[in-house]
Amino acid sequence: MIKSRFQFLDRAEAGRQLATKLIALAPDRPVVYALPRGGVPVALEISRGLHAPLDLLLVRKIGAPGAPEVALGAVVEGARVETVVNEDVRLATGADDTYLERTRQRELVELERRRVLYLGNRARLEPTGRTAIVVDDGLATGATAKAALIAIRSQGAAKVILAIPVAPQETLAELRRHADIVVCLHPARDFQGVGAFYSDFHQLTDEETIGLLRQAWAEGGDTAPEHTRRRIAVPPLGLVGDLSVPPNPRGIILFAHGSGSSRLSPRNITVADRLNAEGFATLLLDLLTAEEARDRRNVFDIPLLAERLLEAAIWIAGEPDITDLPLGLFGASTGAGAAMLAAAELRGRVAAVVSRGGRPDLAGPRLAEVEAPTLFIVGGDDREVLALNRKALNALTCDKLLRIVPSATHLFEEPGALEAVTDMASAWFQHYLLAPSHVPAPAGTQTKSQTSVAAVLRAAAEPLPSLDDPTFAATFDRFAEARVVLLGEASHGTSEFYQARAAITRRLVERHGFTIVAVEADWPDAAAIDRYVRRRPHQPMSSTPFTRFPTWMWRNKDVDAFVSFLRDHNATKVPNDKVGFYGLDLYNMTASIAAVLAYLDRVDPRAAEVARGRYACLSPWSREPAAYGRASLTEGYALCERPVTRILIDLLQREIQYAKNDGAEFFDAMQNARLVADAERYYRAMYYGAHESWNQRDQHMFNTLQNILAWAGPKTKAVIWAHNSHIGDARFTDMGMERGELNIGQLCRQAYGRDAALIGFGTHTGTVAAASEWDAPMEIKAVRPSRSDSYEALCHEVGGDRFLLDLRAGQHDDLRRVMAEPRLERYIGVIYRPETERWSHYSYASLPDQYDAFVWFDRTSAVTALPTQVATGEDETYPFGL
Repeated sequence: MIKSRFQFLDRAEAGRQLATKLIALAPDRPVVYALPRGGVPVALEISRGLHAPLDLLLVRKIGAPGAPEVALGAVVEGARVETVVNEDVRLATGADDTYLERTRQRELVELERRRVLYLGNRARLEPTGRTAIVVDDGLATGATAKAALIAIRSQGAAKVILAIPVAPQETLAELRRHADIVVCLHPARDFQGVGAFYSDFHQLTDEETIGLLRQAWAEGGDTAPEHTRRRIAVPPLGLVGDLSVPPNPRGIILFAHGSGSSRLSPRNITVADRLNAEGFATLLLDLLTAEEARDRRNVFDIPLLAERLLEAAIWIAGEPDITDLPLGLFGASTGAGAAMLAAAELRGRVAAVVSRGGRPDLAGPRLAEVEAPTLFIVGGDDREVLALNRKALNALTCDKLLRIVPSATHLFEEPGALEAVTDMASAWFQHYLLAPSHVPAPAGTQTKSQTSVAAVLRAAAEPLPSLDDPTFAATFDRFAEARVVLLGEASHGTSEFYQARAAITRRLVERHGFTIVAVEADWPDAAAIDRYVRRRPHQPMSSTPFTRFPTWMWRNKDVDAFVSFLRDHNATKVPNDKVGFYGLDLYNMTASIAAVLAYLDRVDPRAAEVARGRYACLSPWSREPAAYGRASLTEGYALCERPVTRILIDLLQREIQYAKNDGAEFFDAMQNARLVADAERYYRAMYYGAHESWNQRDQHMFNTLQNILAWAGPKTKAVIWAHNSHIGDARFTDMGMERGELNIGQLCRQAYGRDAALIGFGTHTGTVAAASEWDAPMEIKAVRPSRSDSYEALCHEVGGDRFLLDLRAGQHDDLRRVMAEPRLERYIGVIYRPETERWSHYSYASLPDQYDAFVWFDRTSAVTALPTQVATGEDETYPFGL
């Protein structure tokens, strides 16, 4: 390409020069619109200079038939889509209406994909009554800029300014007809292309574009979103950390300090602030307790520091607003060695690693096991550390790079040195930490307005009477032929969901012969209720049932009333007809171990002695089972898998001998042994990411259900109570489509087909019992009204207090059709964070594919929790001790 004598260094320099010109114009209430991607760095500098908010104006060219490089027109995305057609080109090429509309629809889908990619759910900046400044890095034909100017004018801008660094003079003449003011730094007579006017005119990546936009939002503008910042404590030692989460985070970066540094390190805080501005969550964590920090030797204990990073990774996996984010590690000094060791152990859970002036060589032979792309940044004058980094780089087999900051020393204290480090680290994380994003509907999908969709819902919605009306439950008789009926809940602390499930289950038990109630609770805890409702002998437990966090989930008045019904119902039934109450979950490993040993003590004391020795492998981790997974990971093998599995095998081999005394007790012991074996695998899986441990847990739930049904007999039928996230088919949610997660609802559908009925529940607003952190006290929290872009908002528009949507094929096909396009759906678990609700509690799903039916309560209330203190006397045999 012929170089122009006039050149900008890069787009940012061009933007600063334009900003100077625009400041002199003193525009009234300016808002800056960039044409991506090249216009974004130019517009960022203008936004800074004017202290004006920045948004995107997304435009796509419509190519002529047979000559796509020729602009037939352009389409501009926005609250009102604008299409501009070049009638001369249309006449010359013979483009008809069919071609134009088909091409227009295709480009609109691409525009929506880009808006979601670049902006997520960020609201558009409306130009009404303001000065709209449209910015690009240069123009050639000006077709897209012309469309943008026409569109922004039609959207109500009071004044329209076009700001560009360079353009041909003849193009500018045409564009002045559509803009009030055109500011062009170099109107070119001799034009060989925009790139000829820049020294650096590289094609921007999506990652760079997103990073620049986040800088603008973080620095100000009148709609800059707030970060959430909170002090956290990582178990089991309560290590203190500072977590910062921006809106719609792209990933989370865990800092590993070294050489005695803490989370208060000014250098790390500076780097973290920059990463926050570009959309990354950060966790600055003290890796040592106050007492440990007093011993200088601990800052060189790389395995100890790496273990603390593993604990933090597990904590992150349990936090609803960050659990699914790609994880990056940022190490400094000896913390870099710990980061490399942690990356070797976490493997695919870590998406990228950066070391700043670090000692990655301290990870030793484990460097060869690191899979995550790794960047080493070293000062050019830090010669000894540079040599060690080169040696460590040679040991790596992953994607790797060594970057040197010229003339910088170990702490990067020279002017501009830390900024250079931050730029390098930011670019590395932007490239490798890619969070999954929702993909809009494919071309051809017709998106109906919210109002028209609500009208279809209103026609299909079946009003429900009050919960205490017997006809409420009768509405669900249509699902009574199923082998398994799965009843969900949109939160673990909403009374109406518990009451509705109790009423429906009672109907299925009394009228339709269901004899199994299986719930999202631990097997040994639920077994205490089962013995109570079947009027079987009480068996003392090592701990009171349902006192492990979250206690309110099962120790509440609604469950208490349902348990009383089951006991009264069973009072007149023969043993085989009594309804059983079972737990599907696997958390309470300690209670299950105690139950297995208590059973063997009764039936085979010698076997109990052997089992006690084998379970002793898990004893050191009985109070903190997650630490077992960490220990197994560090050792490189499953420490206790073989002994706990051997106990299960021994029980199976002695089934005939043991079961002849009491089949129910043997089955209970078997399930407890299975729980221990699965829990052992679950706590190991936690270190490889939330999706692997989730899959392990839900597979255990499904296997437990299968075992219950097999033991109870081929004609038995079951009701399952669990959260919507477990009972809705995961294949039609972000869980399955983007994270590879399965759940019990999906597995039941695959196993039973139409003999599985999946029924979800939802609400618009009200109150909920929930905590703000894991193991924190229960609070009664206000549920925010549902988002306008959610399924819940659609249901709220229907009106009415309660209704049922039958989503099965053939029932309301128009309903299934208009609701098929994925929307946001709200999930509240035991933790509820209203301040980060979009990222903590909403996820995309296709409701009619996810459920067979959906039950709606417009306003709901929190459950009433029961006390956990068990009274003395005969009532202590009752699970809730009342």
